[in-house]
Amino acid sequence: MNINEADDIKLYKYRGLYYFINGHGSWEQFIEGSSSALSGLFSQIVNGSAVSETTDEESLVGTGEGSLSIPENGFAVGDSFHAKIGGVISAINTETLHVRIKAGSIILADTGVLSLSATTTKSWEVEMDFTIRAIGAAGVADIVTNGQFIHNKNANNVYEGQAFNSENNTDFDTTVSNTLDVTAEWGSNNGGNSIQASSFILFKTF
Repeated sequence: MNINEADDIKLYKYRGLYYFINGHGSWEQFIEGSSSALSGLFSQIVNGSAVSETTDEESLVGTGEGSLSIPENGFAVGDSFHAKIGGVISAINTETLHVRIKAGSIILADTGVLSLSATTTKSWEVEMDFTIRAIGAAGVADIVTNGQFIHNKNANNVYEGQAFNSENNTDFDTTVSNTLDVTAEWGSNNGGNSIQASSFILFKTF
């Protein structure tokens, strides 16, 4: 990172080195050319709405500090991001769930249709990485997303899940504003199905 008058960061000099307070409230050494000082983009502080008893695709994301939006022409080639979202899930045995990662209405990646084991008030998480390979209008811009969905099931409280990898070089567009979203869609409206996000964090990693 190069310092200029527009940078919203305060540096402190100690024994010839510069430090700043990062998004976790800890001291971190500032290194010229590093973007670590501005890595934290969003932190959810209010639970998202529970997606339950419905077959509609609905957003899992709650309100938070920071922003999930990148303005038009705000991406650069090589920009990379890391995100983690998770919370509590319940599902009847063999119920299906489809989780999608989106930029507005554009699908960046998804888990595919998951068949879940019986799950009652267990933890779940989606962890993912994004990299911008090319910028421009739809058909030119290119983004790759890699991640996994995991959750605990009732039987022996063990994990089950699904990894995913996707490249969107068709309708992803960096010349317009993009807002990250994560949605869930159940296969039935059974009352035993519910998923809610209590945490969502987004970092710029490169």
